[in-house]
Amino acid sequence: MKRPTPDQESPSPVKSWRLPPGQEATRLDLFVRRCLPHLSLREVRRAIEEKAFWINGRPGKKGDRLFAGDLLSLRGAEHWLLTAPSAEAGLQASILYEDDLVLAVDKPAEMAVHGFSGREKHSLANFLLAIRPSLRTVGKSPWEPGLVHRLDQGTSGVVLVAKDQTTFEKLRFQFYRGLIKKRYRALVWGTPKREGVVAYPLIHDPKDRRKMKALMVVKRGEKIDQVKTWKASTRFRVIGYAEEFSVLDVTIEAGVTHQIRVHLQALGYPLVGDPLYGKNQPDPFRLGHQFLHAYHIGFRHPESGEEITIESPLPQELKRILEILRINL
Repeated sequence: MKRPTPDQESPSPVKSWRLPPGQEATRLDLFVRRCLPHLSLREVRRAIEEKAFWINGRPGKKGDRLFAGDLLSLRGAEHWLLTAPSAEAGLQASILYEDDLVLAVDKPAEMAVHGFSGREKHSLANFLLAIRPSLRTVGKSPWEPGLVHRLDQGTSGVVLVAKDQTTFEKLRFQFYRGLIKKRYRALVWGTPKREGVVAYPLIHDPKDRRKMKALMVVKRGEKIDQVKTWKASTRFRVIGYAEEFSVLDVTIEAGVTHQIRVHLQALGYPLVGDPLYGKNQPDPFRLGHQFLHAYHIGFRHPESGEEITIESPLPQELKRILEILRINL
């Protein structure tokens, strides 16, 4: 590797690391991960693409290797050093329910539930730490303060939050046992039968790691041996029709990433506006995200055992679409 000369116009180093003498050549992304283990490999590669890491005074690139004595510097972007989300005042999300142990928030569609680095400033995690700083120590990861489950970005509705670790563990146990019931409103293309259940196992799409795929629709020849699969069951009921669209009431229990979106696409009824699973369909209402709203969650209170039900009203932008279609729920 040709050793670059220092660039005098580069941003000032925020932090630096040197590959120890005697070390074998090490791939840049793996060395960064070793230095900053709180970052996922995906976030490390994103930081490298953004020229956040420099080798001997020059921006590091994908595929670069470091040799003994090389100096790695983080320049400019200090947020990559953060090990937990920052508290961001000014973000907007409604509180639907709160007591001493449990909090339920109405997540807007445009808001991610959480990020994986300090770069994210607009997530529900950032909002939660601004209003309830004590959540910082609750949950399975510092990036997911108190969050018992997730919703995709683009999906709006109820998100359940635990306010201490004991409550978190009890609510997660209810999820694992299928005791927490989640219901959604979805607008899909097409006219499915009145009701049905989809139970295709899900896998990561071997051609696109951003996506999941129903095992039933994996094409012949695609390698699936020893690939991890997730059991998933989605129950739906048609509650409204209009032209080429249908409104569904959808019920799931624990839930797998993108489950509803993948299952309905596999049946041939993709969600209206879905940018990832509905690319063969237009976005006629210029929604910019999938029409999917988590309107109901039911669980047993972790202390009293009382049945708690929390509901979220359909957002105005989704109501507008149903009004255009003249669908009354």
